[in-house]
Amino acid sequence: MRPSIPRFLTCLLLAVASANSPAVAGDVIHDLQKQAIEDGRSDVAHWGNDPNDYTAWGTHSNRLIPIYTFGTKDAGDGVDLRDWTGENSPYRSEQALRRLYGKVPANTLNPQAVYCDQANLADLQRAAVEAGKKHIFVVVFDGMDWQTTQAAAIASTGRVPYTSGRGTGLHFLDYMADGTSQYGFMVAAPHNQGSSVDVDTQTVRNPGGTRPGGYDVAKAGPNPWTAGNDSWYPMGLISEKKAGPHPYPDSAATATAICSGVKTYNGSINVGPTGERVSTVAHEVQQDGWLVGAVSSVPISHATPASAYAHNVTRNDYQDITRDLLGLPSISHPEPPLPGLDVLIGAGFGTKRDEDRNQGENYVSGNRYLADSDLEAIDVANGGKYRTVVSTPGIDGGTALREAAQQAAGNGERLFGFFGIGRYGHLPFQTADGDYQPAPGRSGKAESYSAEELLQNPTLPEMTTAALEYLEARDKPFWLLVESGDVDWANHDNNLDNSIGAVRSGDAAIKVITDWVEENSDWSESLMIVTADHGHYLHLMKPEALAGGGE
Repeated sequence: MRPSIPRFLTCLLLAVASANSPAVAGDVIHDLQKQAIEDGRSDVAHWGNDPNDYTAWGTHSNRLIPIYTFGTKDAGDGVDLRDWTGENSPYRSEQALRRLYGKVPANTLNPQAVYCDQANLADLQRAAVEAGKKHIFVVVFDGMDWQTTQAAAIASTGRVPYTSGRGTGLHFLDYMADGTSQYGFMVAAPHNQGSSVDVDTQTVRNPGGTRPGGYDVAKAGPNPWTAGNDSWYPMGLISEKKAGPHPYPDSAATATAICSGVKTYNGSINVGPTGERVSTVAHEVQQDGWLVGAVSSVPISHATPASAYAHNVTRNDYQDITRDLLGLPSISHPEPPLPGLDVLIGAGFGTKRDEDRNQGENYVSGNRYLADSDLEAIDVANGGKYRTVVSTPGIDGGTALREAAQQAAGNGERLFGFFGIGRYGHLPFQTADGDYQPAPGRSGKAESYSAEELLQNPTLPEMTTAALEYLEARDKPFWLLVESGDVDWANHDNNLDNSIGAVRSGDAAIKVITDWVEENSDWSESLMIVTADHGHYLHLMKPEALAGGGE
């Protein structure tokens, strides 16, 4: 366990450097990002389909998404990734497409498809449980497509290490898990877009929505690194102001597919297209005595951690989603409530809002993600089930979290950690070179952090370490989701500096997991899926210009 004083000094030095250095000398990625925002364009990269507009597109795309699995090769029927890809792709079969979408979407059947659907990742997890796996890790880099991964690998290696395929240059790219690692890619399209919901009655008013999902390989491309013939299509458009045949996905529908195996509408948290609640892998293994948990660098009830376990017709009902995650009565489960996760660690601390109509009539003024009364109710000090630890002035967040994990495990309690910077909602961005001095994004503003804020917040690897120490001490099989959610926040901000840093933070969390498996288990009884829920629309025109942007 690391002492707090050296970390405090490190945080202080970083904060002083940030305050005294508006631009970091020799920081290639920071300087490139800053210049691109100032100029409105860059010869190196751009977001969207206009190379003369660096910030032309600030949201998701319908690109294919890479999958990296560990402990899967030759591990049994349905566990091996090849059972869902190549000639086994569901996109070659009308019957399989009907199971996914309820019909065969336009221009989506592809006899040459080699990609799977992200719903197959839930199928793979269930097969792993049946095959006797004891530890399942699902690591989601929210918003990280192939291009974002390549950018991070270039910055990390100081060269362009690959231009197609799996690649190299990050831990999860290079690590082979004793020969059991596999690579593929998947469709992340939603079932549909445009579903209207009522948060107070938890109903879907128009099942099927207004636009069906699908994937047109000619328009979008046959693999993640090869573009299709229509640059508008991945953005869900056919022209600048006209909607295209298939919408791009959001994090709620995609994470629901990964965790439950059900494709649904954009905005849903484990509620199917017609309003039915669906079971997740975490629900199912918990019933069999497994421990279940979620860790995230963004708010605890944002779409990805929410989809591990909660039920809600809208991803925006944050407080009720948190109630599901923590086993409290909610709008979806008033009595009895869901059992709750055994460990939940994430951000959202300090984010206040007096009113929030998106959260319905039962919204409680105060913290947007967790009502103060709910935080009190779950605390073991008040008779609740969770050992809680929150951001506290003067306290090293990483040390406090690990101490709480040890206490919770020793006492047979659950573990809840609540961190983040209130005005931003997430953990501090470590940035491409790891100095926590972000460049400006599409708003023209850069985030900044004090030494105190850096001290109070654990890193994603530290959160992952605490979760594993807690789960290991309980000595039961477990399912754990880890989300590097700030990749998505950075990509929405068209911010390469923050995006690359977030990828590298997530990569370090994966190293925590692989080290734990090697020291405490092996890949015959452990399984890890590393992927993204969806991508954005970054284009690297001169990828070599990112070289030299690492530590």
